[in-house]
Amino acid sequence: MVFKKWISLIIISLLLFTAIGCSSQPAANSQDPGTKGKITLTLWYWNKSIDDELLAQASKQFPNIELKTEKIGGDFKAKLTTTLAGGAGGPDIIGLNTWIGEFFPNANKFVNLYELGAKELEKDYLKWKWSQAVTPDGKSLIALPMDTGPTALFYRQDLFQKAGLPTEPAEVAAKLKTWEDYIEAGKKVKAATNAYMTDTITTVFSQALSQGDKLYFDTSDKFIGDQEHVKKAWDYAAAVQKFDLSAKLDRSTPEWNAALSNGSIASFVGAVWMKSILKDASPDTAGKWRIARAPGGDGNNGGSFISILKTSKHPKEAYEVIKWLMNPQNQLQSYVTMDLFPSTPSVYSDAKMARSEDYFGGQKTGEIFSKTAENVKVAYRGPKFSVPDTVFLKEELPLIEKQGKDPEKSWTDAITKIKKELSR
Repeated sequence: MVFKKWISLIIISLLLFTAIGCSSQPAANSQDPGTKGKITLTLWYWNKSIDDELLAQASKQFPNIELKTEKIGGDFKAKLTTTLAGGAGGPDIIGLNTWIGEFFPNANKFVNLYELGAKELEKDYLKWKWSQAVTPDGKSLIALPMDTGPTALFYRQDLFQKAGLPTEPAEVAAKLKTWEDYIEAGKKVKAATNAYMTDTITTVFSQALSQGDKLYFDTSDKFIGDQEHVKKAWDYAAAVQKFDLSAKLDRSTPEWNAALSNGSIASFVGAVWMKSILKDASPDTAGKWRIARAPGGDGNNGGSFISILKTSKHPKEAYEVIKWLMNPQNQLQSYVTMDLFPSTPSVYSDAKMARSEDYFGGQKTGEIFSKTAENVKVAYRGPKFSVPDTVFLKEELPLIEKQGKDPEKSWTDAITKIKKELSR
């Protein structure tokens, strides 16, 4: 009898335990997913590439995501290369610079954003900027566009006036429409003011080249850097050297800063981000500078991208984050706070893009750079872009400018070096 009671108590206890367990299960399933713990995403970027205030707002926009950001110093590209080679240990989200094309051979290391629905976003971005993140076969988009670097002519209005040149931006753009016009105007500036028309011939070469629809390689990665479009940019640089119109000064050096401040440099073609560099280098010349459309056409120099590594455990969530970070309104805000020029043309008509700037005599320079950005041509860079670019800009052009090497000999030597390097 005691035994039967004992068995009955066991059965009742088991039934009660089962009932309690079953009744608690629906409560667990009904919990808000946010109470289960946040998804953690990591992001690598470099200083001033993404607005820190915007990153701080991400936690409010995505309450179920903890975004851990790390500002990487030093050689960012080298760190990325090492990370990809290691196959693990990298971030979920990572910034990429203009060298994005160098990673096309490693496209399988990045999430193809087309597979996450990015095609629907393409209409929101500048065509030429979007194309820089698409692999040559057109099948993969390895990043979303961030900022851009449209170029223009920075010039000293007072020095142009002394040389008898137009001084208002629209008139300057009309008068200095071509590089030939620019060189002729440089002769007048030199004669009237003893100032140099530009800072260095490497600037002339790189900016002239950026205005076309071809660079050093075609989309099959065949070298075309020995063709007429590159030689023409080279000849413009050589002409500036021939007529002694360059100050022969590398940018962001104490000597360059001094030349800007004392009126030894009358102009230069540079990207929109040169505005802040100029202000820091030469604060005492505030009000004397203006900006006009560049001679030779519209070009771009710089600008970044944002990508998701294939090793991410949460690619869909990471995509929602980068899509939000780089939407038109957030790009507009980044322009206001950091001068990061948007790759989303829908905001170019916003009043914030046309604010007056005291340093440039009250000019609304955003209007100039917006027009430029909309007219940049699609041009393929490719994974080996840095090989010819380094030889031209870091090796041979400086020999012409600082050691008087013959431009034609330098051109021949450059092409020989480049082809030898590419054949390895």
